[in-house]
Amino acid sequence: MAKVSIVGAGMISHPGVAADMFEALADEEINLEMITTSEIKVSCVIKRSETEKAVKALHKKFCLDDLEAARNYGQ
Repeated sequence: MAKVSIVGAGMISHPGVAADMFEALADEEINLEMITTSEIKVSCVIKRSETEKAVKALHKKFCLDDLEAARNYGQ
């Protein structure tokens, strides 16, 4: 098993971030074994073998290859 998380204080003011995370993982057919949330973090437990695919999907979904786009995510 592995845990992937998204973290950021901006999650409080941007509804739908968790849904975007779940959508990115679902698009890659990654099954979520467990989900935990807080005001600034969403974590999912997945199969260890799918970790790299999950991280790449989240990286793409949240525009982390483009710093300016990442700063403006959700606006």
